[in-house]
Order: sequence, then C-alpha cells, then structure tokens
Amino acid sequence: MAQKVITLGEVLMRLTVPNYKRLFQTVNFDVTFGGSEANVGVSLAHFGLKNIHITALPTNDLGERVARFLKLNGVSGRGLVRKEGRLGIYFLESGAMQRPSRIVYDRFDTTFAHLDEEEVDWDRVFKDGDWFHYSGISPAISQKAADLTLRALKEAKKRNMTTSGDINYRRNLWQYGKQPQDIMPGLVELTDVVVGGRVDLENCLGIQDDDWQRNCEKVKEKYPHIRAFAKTIRNAMSASRNELTAVLLKDGQYYESQTYEMKNIVDRIGGGDAFMAGLIYGMLHLEPQESIEFAVAASVLKHSTIGDVNLSSKEEVEALVNGNNVGRLLR
Repeated sequence: MAQKVITLGEVLMRLTVPNYKRLFQTVNFDVTFGGSEANVGVSLAHFGLKNIHITALPTNDLGERVARFLKLNGVSGRGLVRKEGRLGIYFLESGAMQRPSRIVYDRFDTTFAHLDEEEVDWDRVFKDGDWFHYSGISPAISQKAADLTLRALKEAKKRNMTTSGDINYRRNLWQYGKQPQDIMPGLVELTDVVVGGRVDLENCLGIQDDDWQRNCEKVKEKYPHIRAFAKTIRNAMSASRNELTAVLLKDGQYYESQTYEMKNIVDRIGGGDAFMAGLIYGMLHLEPQESIEFAVAASVLKHSTIGDVNLSSKEEVEALVNGNNVGRLLR
C-alpha cells in the first residue's frame, strides 16, 4: 500500500507576467495555482504516494477552481475546508539573464489565515497517515495559522507519524505581532526532519554558526529528537543559469549530492518544494545517499516546468539520477 503524506498550508492563485515583461508593462497574466506545502503534496502524488492537503478555500468559483486543480493532480479533498473569505494571490515577474525574478504578494486576511483548528476533522484527515509536512510559511501568516500548524503536529505525533518542516524564513510575512522565535521553536520540538539553511536556523531558532553542519549540531543538542537536516545549495550565475547541489545530515553522517548545472531555467518557483517532496519520498524508500540524490534531481526537473508544482514522475527523477534520457527526444 502506498504511504500517505498529509500536508498543510495556503494555496495561492499565481498571476504570471507573460513573455518576460515587467509587471508595470503587462495587460494580462497567465494563471496557475500553488503554495509551498501544496506543491510538496502534488509532487508526492505524482511519485505515487497518497496525499491529503489541509487548507481553507473560499466558497466561490476561485475556491472551486483550486479544489479541481488539486484533484486533477491526485490530491485528496478530505482536508479542504470551505468558508467565506478570499483566496490569496501572488504576482510573478519572471527574470531573465542578469535581471532577477520578482514576487509581489496579496495574501492579507485570506480564508486560510482564519482557519480554526476545530474546523478540521483531524481523525478523518490523519487516519492511516505515515508522514506530516509543514513549512515556516504557514505560522508566519496569522496566529490561527500558527495554532493550526501546532495542532497538526500534535495530531501527527499522537499517531506516531514522521514529521518534517521546511522552516523557510520569510521576513515580510511575519506581520501579526509575533516573531519567528516566538513560534518556531515549539513547532521544531515536534519535528523529526528539518530543512533549512543557516539563515533559517538563525532567524527561526536563534541558533547560529558560520558553518551549516556545526549549526545543525548545535540545533540537535537543543532538540535531540531531530533525525535529519537537509538543504539545497544554489549558485546563481543569472536568473536563467544556476547550479544546484543538496546536502543531508543524518545520524551524524554527512551526504552530498552531485551538482547539476541548469543553463536555461524555465521556472524556478517551487524548486525547494520539489526538493522537499523528493526528500520525503527518499527517506521513505531509499538509503540516505540515494535520498539526497533523488531529492536534488526532483528539484532540477521542476526548473524545466512552468508553474509552481513538479509534474515529474518517480521514473523520470530516477532516470535523471542515473543519467538516462537526459535531453533526449522520447518517442
């Protein structure tokens, strides 16, 4: 039976400026949907795992459109709560060459920000679950979203599920009177696998060191239950050309992936979420070195696909890891 992974987070409508125009130039937008944790769930569904995503959607046509987007990509609707409110939006201006991409958020006072933990049917959602994943974005949105994330972690641990958190620090989102160190330590206390770089660990947990591995060791001294740490290492020569490597620290052993050169990036949004999904899949099915190789390859393939979500199959990721069919015409 396929493992079941539960994810939690806001789903946004993405409005992308077409043809590499500037935001102030455009008269139309390309529309798609995504959100960090939902991106992870969609990717895992394409790898053959079961996913239930917990979120709140407005009771209007936009909410229905998101629900259909998730269903089309294999995500169960059991975790969807419908209520009055608005859908969050973000605008993307795609960079090229030396001009970076830019994002403008419009996600204040959304339906998800007001989702109460008592509105979720926890027994129904978490039944037979194997893994729960969240990110540092949700608790940054509102106090209710932070409470919701903590409740989900408690529900997961009550059922002996593995938990993971991509604790990505988003400075501009923390606007409701709390700071990351008021909230994130309580979440990390219930997290088994932590993904984050040195800046994330410093801002979310107040633990710092110039060396990432030493930093992780300091975190583990305070939170000894953590099983593994991971992160990607991105070298951006331009908006269109990056190098990507990933590292995993598990059971005191350090694992580093091969490095990929991505010369003609199509869309880098969601690359970290694709990595997270690959890591979850790898830690459920593979050895540590294989896990980090699978995770970084999943992220690389995401950079070739328009939209927030990685639509690559498990077999396509495995082929890249093994150097098969790279850039070939398959027919």
